[in-house]
Amino acid sequence: MQLALSQLAAHLQKGLKSLYTLHGDEPLLMQEAADTIRTLARTQGYTERTSHTVAGAHFDWSEVLAAGGSLSLFADKQIVELRIPSGKPGKEGSPAIQQLAEQSRGNDSTLTLVMLPRLDKMTRSGAWFGALESFGVTIQIDPIERNALPQWIAQRLAAQGQRVASGEDGQRTLQFFADRVEGNLLAAHQEIQKLALLFEAGELGFDQVESAVLNVARYDVFKLSEAVLGGHSARVQRMLDGLQAEGEAEVLVHYTLSEDIRALKRVKDAMAQGRPMPMALREQRVWGVKERLFERVLPRLSDVDLLNLLQAAHQVDGIVKGLKQPDWPTDGWQALHRLALQLCSRCAVQTSSLRTR
Repeated sequence: MQLALSQLAAHLQKGLKSLYTLHGDEPLLMQEAADTIRTLARTQGYTERTSHTVAGAHFDWSEVLAAGGSLSLFADKQIVELRIPSGKPGKEGSPAIQQLAEQSRGNDSTLTLVMLPRLDKMTRSGAWFGALESFGVTIQIDPIERNALPQWIAQRLAAQGQRVASGEDGQRTLQFFADRVEGNLLAAHQEIQKLALLFEAGELGFDQVESAVLNVARYDVFKLSEAVLGGHSARVQRMLDGLQAEGEAEVLVHYTLSEDIRALKRVKDAMAQGRPMPMALREQRVWGVKERLFERVLPRLSDVDLLNLLQAAHQVDGIVKGLKQPDWPTDGWQALHRLALQLCSRCAVQTSSLRTR
C-alpha cells in the first residue's frame, strides 16, 4: 500500500499497521514521519524499541528476522527499526526483507519500521521492495521544491501561532524567508522555531523576519539548471554565489550548463528532422521538471541562438581550465555567471512570450 506523506496523519487515525517503509532524501521530513508513527505506537503499548543499521556485506540478517518474529521479553509490544542507508540490501538482504515483510502480517506485537534513502524506479520494482508494499505501508518522502517552500514556511509558522501579513507584503516576506533557507530544510525548521522564541504569537513583519532569519541556503548544481531554464535570473545569481562559497567545482557547474545547451540543440535538430518533440525529448533522456521547461523554451529558440550559446559554452570551458578568451572574464566564476545569464535571459524571454500568447 502506497501513501503520500500528506496522507499519513489521516491514515494513522484509522489504525496502526504492523509494517511501515519510509523512503526519501529529506532528513527532516523522514524524521518527523518516523516520530509520528513511533508516538502513536507508544500510546498503544509499543514500549520497547530496537534499531538495526545495514552496513557492509556482512550484516547479520538473522538478528533482524529474530527480532521481527519474536515477542519482547520486557514489554508486551515492540518497535523494530531497520535502516538501509545505501538503499541496497544485497543478495542476502533481499530474501530476508521479503521474509520480514511476510512475518509482519497479522503480527500485533511488533511494529516494523524500515527507513531507506530515495530509491530509483528500478530499485522500487525489486521483489524485496514489492514485499514491503504488499504487506505494509510505503511512504515516499520528496523534498520541498523551491516554488512550494513559501507555503511550507507559512504552514509551519501557523502551527506555532504565527503568520505573515496578508497580500503582497506577506508574500514578499515568505519569498525572502525561502531565499534564505532554500535547499536546507532542517535549518529552515530551526529558523522557524527561532522566530517562536524571539517573537510572540501573531503577525510577523518583514523587518522582524529579515533581522532574525540567517542565510542558511544550500544549493544544488542540478537545481541551478532548473533555475536557468526557468529564466529566474536573480535566483540564478544567488545560486552561483552560493555554489562558489560552498567550494563547488567550476567544471561541474560548467558541465551542467553546457549539457543543457547541448541537449537543447540536439532536441532542436531532431525536431528539424521531423521527430515530434516528445520523442526527441525521450531520446535525449529529458524528463520530469526539465522536460516541461524544454517544452516551454524550445519553440522560440532559434538555431542562431543555440549556436551562439554553444560557442559561449566552448569559450567558458577553456576559461575554467585556465585559458584566456577574447572579450570574456578571466575568472572562471565570472565567466560562469555570464554564460548562465545568457541562457537564462533567452529562457526568460521565451517563457514570458509564451505566457502572453
